[in-house]
Amino acid sequence: MVIFTVMIVLLANHHFAYSLPPVEDIPEEILRTEVITIARSPIDGKPLSAAEYAQLQAKIQNAPPPKLDSSIRETIFLIQLLRTLRTMFPFLNFF
Repeated sequence: MVIFTVMIVLLANHHFAYSLPPVEDIPEEILRTEVITIARSPIDGKPLSAAEYAQLQAKIQNAPPPKLDSSIRETIFLIQLLRTLRTMFPFLNFF
């Protein structure tokens, strides 16, 4: 009986060792307090410093949005209209 109990205790302890995270993992509490000093550009995805990222954000906010050609805007409107009509009337065959 004693041998059986010792085997159960050894197997249980061995099982618990597998449930622990690897030693290389950084605890989540430490990762939450870490200050992020690098960022990626929303334009091309290149790494930027915090100062460069702030400058880029200011430049993006101050720049006027690009204007589309009127023919492109009209084409986009017609595509959206066609998509809406297909949703409302699926039995009609539009091109």
